[in-house]
Amino acid sequence: MNERIRTREVRLIDENGEMIGVMPTQRALDIARERNLDLVEVQPNAIPPVCKLMDYGRYKYEQAKKENEARKNQKTVTLKEIRLSPRTDEHDIDVKTRKIQEFLADGDRVRVSVKFRGAEMRHPDIGRKLLDGIADVLKGSAVIERSPIMEGKMMSMIVSRAPGWEPPKKQAPPPAVSKKHQAAQATLSNTTTTPTPALVQESTGATSAPNE
Repeated sequence: MNERIRTREVRLIDENGEMIGVMPTQRALDIARERNLDLVEVQPNAIPPVCKLMDYGRYKYEQAKKENEARKNQKTVTLKEIRLSPRTDEHDIDVKTRKIQEFLADGDRVRVSVKFRGAEMRHPDIGRKLLDGIADVLKGSAVIERSPIMEGKMMSMIVSRAPGWEPPKKQAPPPAVSKKHQAAQATLSNTTTTPTPALVQESTGATSAPNE
């Protein structure tokens, strides 16, 4: 950069990316000083080397800012674990399978393990069947990173999110009804309409006396 460039001539590009052409290095340095910019080699192995006019301090600042933003937006992938046993019932298996899908939706990897105790160690095929069943349910949403293997008293497999799989969107809950509105509805439903009594008109005609 600048005076550290040792070649006799360079191919110069201006700060807007326009090609200026081949010229002596000293002339390129003079142009850089006139524009209050730096002369930076961008293709040092070219013949002649390609240099560009730029504000190198600002360039480094913007690059560091972009890298910081990229690190902020980058999610750290963690390895979650779901544990089962050969005695886990169907309902619990369904619940844990949905939990695995939640972890996958967040971008995490999941270790699914079956822990054996006592006499259960003599039946590893039960654990293998359990893990294979979960893998079948997860088809389309997960890929098997590591097939089930036995490690001590545990048999486990590792799954990760399948490329292109998108988790189903959660439905928005129905709008909440305020307590005031509920009370008003209850009042209306409990109110009974009182019938209006009918008016009876009295007779105004004279009553004739009986003949003697």
